[in-house]
Amino acid sequence: MAFAVSSKIIFFLLLFLFLLSATAQRYGNVTLGSSITANKENSTWVSPSGEFAFGFQQIIPGGYLLAIWFNRIPERTIVWSANRDNLVQEGSKVQLYADGRFELSDPSGHRIWTTTISHDRVAYGAMLDTGNFVLVNNSSVVLWQSFDEPTDTLLPTQTLNKDGKLVSSFSKTNFSRGRFLFTLQYDGNLVSYRSLKGYLLQIFAYWSTQTIGSGFKLIFNRRAILEYDGVLKHYVYPKSSNSAGARSWSTINFIPSNICTRITQSTGSGACGFNSICSLGTDQIPKCDCPFGYSVIDPNDRMSGCKPNFVAQSCDKEAHGTEFFRFTDMPNTDWPLSDYAYFQLVTEDWCRQVCLDDCFCAVAIYRDGKCWKKKYPLSNGRVDSSTGGKAMIKIRYNNGTAY
Repeated sequence: MAFAVSSKIIFFLLLFLFLLSATAQRYGNVTLGSSITANKENSTWVSPSGEFAFGFQQIIPGGYLLAIWFNRIPERTIVWSANRDNLVQEGSKVQLYADGRFELSDPSGHRIWTTTISHDRVAYGAMLDTGNFVLVNNSSVVLWQSFDEPTDTLLPTQTLNKDGKLVSSFSKTNFSRGRFLFTLQYDGNLVSYRSLKGYLLQIFAYWSTQTIGSGFKLIFNRRAILEYDGVLKHYVYPKSSNSAGARSWSTINFIPSNICTRITQSTGSGACGFNSICSLGTDQIPKCDCPFGYSVIDPNDRMSGCKPNFVAQSCDKEAHGTEFFRFTDMPNTDWPLSDYAYFQLVTEDWCRQVCLDDCFCAVAIYRDGKCWKKKYPLSNGRVDSSTGGKAMIKIRYNNGTAY
């Protein structure tokens, strides 16, 4: 009898362990002790359907990002990352330790990133088909999940709770924290701000829902991303391959619709960098360009702002040199928050001359008999058909050639 009872106990223990193992398998089965190393072999933890993968993506030669991405499309679109401001070297490792710790370490074993939970209760990890990576205890209770620590993306079913935020990437290929922030404030208002690596630069939002007192959480039914240019976009990807042509992400919504004209704060550079011009293309994507006679400060970052390619006009009377300066005109262009002088009932020629004679004047705006003088740094530059008038940009010339 004792043998029979013991046999039943063993049977149920084995059944329990089998069920626990089956549960882990169903949810991606990342067992204690499992690890992934950053290298060209590109090992991953994949969700049951293969829709999402967790692992290292090589961003630059020798530089890897611990991330989650769409695994069944050519773009391998990243939806979450850890330690995003610093790429890790080849040989770095992420490991779910036997004691439940979940850590990212460099090749020397020094900890770089870890989850903030009581690790001694973790039973296993799982990459889910929702795009959520979870750490779970023996009762299948989620102790930590990537959905609670979003980067720049919200996936369907993912919740943004009060004080939750998205921080844009720095650029299309640089996934570190960038210049824009989207958050659900404690007062229930959804807002977008200019930021610096997730810290607010301004107290005024360039977009908001004005839902103060009514919002507690936000859930999208499409992939939403705060793009590096500050626009919150909703995307869809066709599931079927029956349609003609190559499949790709399609944008179904833009918030705001025109960020070039939306940012109006009196401080800061605007949607693009100082002295630059923002324009909206036919694809609704904002572009940052430099005026004639200017060049981008950082060729690898179009939003870094622009610098003049010439020596500015001197205010020394002996070297004022108005004869060395001319103007290049740009219609429907303005830097609306950089003016220091304003005149009415004047002609275009008068406006041009008054800027030429002023060593502080970098640009003159003329519109409907009105004249504005602008000084450096030029901010909130935009080209838009609703602006009207023209910008007259002062450029140094030498023997008829601008420089």
